[in-house]
Amino acid sequence: MMWFGKKKQKQTLTYDKEHERPVIRSSICTGEAVAGFQNLKSKHFTEVMLINDKADLEEFMEKYGIEETPETIY
Repeated sequence: MMWFGKKKQKQTLTYDKEHERPVIRSSICTGEAVAGFQNLKSKHFTEVMLINDKADLEEFMEKYGIEETPETIY
């Protein structure tokens, strides 16, 4: 019996647009950038993926259906 994986279709993931906003959290010291979502009330940041270059940022935006470049917070 042979095992073949199904091709994964591109799927837009969702986030709670009413209670969260997409942001890029960047370190002042190291410059490391992480994409994720910040809760509007509590300001809690949920990390989603590391951003190494523009391609990573574009992937994050495409994956979550974000049209405008997210704000960068420090």
